Amino acid sequence: RRGGKRDLASLRAIPWVFSWTQSRFLLPSWYGVGTALEEFVAECPQENFELLQGFYRKWPFFRMAISKVEMTISKVDLQIARHYMEELSQPEDREQFEILFERIAHEYRLVSDLVLRISGHERFLDDNPELQRSIQLRNGSIVPLGFLQVSLLKRLRQHGGAGMIYSRYSKRELLDGALLTINGIAAGMRNTG
Repeated sequence: RRGGKRDLASLRAIPWVFSWTQSRFLLPSWYGVGTALEEFVAECPQENFELLQGFYRKWPFFRMAISKVEMTISKVDLQIARHYMEELSQPEDREQFEILFERIAHEYRLVSDLVLRISGHERFLDDNPELQRSIQLRNGSIVPLGFLQVSLLKRLRQHGGAGMIYSRYSKRELLDGALLTINGIAAGMRNTG
């Protein structure tokens, strides 16, 4: 946020995207694509769906756009994202966050289904097995870092307000640990916002 203001106009794009990436939502890169495709297909289901499949096969721009969405949704992990939401939100906000999470999960299922059907893939990135395997391997490191990050952020929030942390670790050690998880997740995701 610019100047410490807490309004929408002061929100900066890079930290906004970065936070969605760290929490494994990657929302800005795919949210709404499924709904847009679904609405287009609904106008004339068979004809428009075949048109999208034809665009994917013959139009490099459309293929690249769908491939980028496919690559980013292959990195989404809604279980980790839910963990961030449940552990780092205020108890009084959880019900609203749950409603929001379900909307996001619905859009994720929708875009996933449509991207796979348009591309003709059974699984994400079937046409790029090297990237598919790379993402699977990196997830082995990113997932534990996500849990560790949530734990560290939670400790910092619970005990860091007064400048003193009542634990066996100093505030500086917890902050350094959190920063290391941020760097590790960013490196593993390979697209940080």
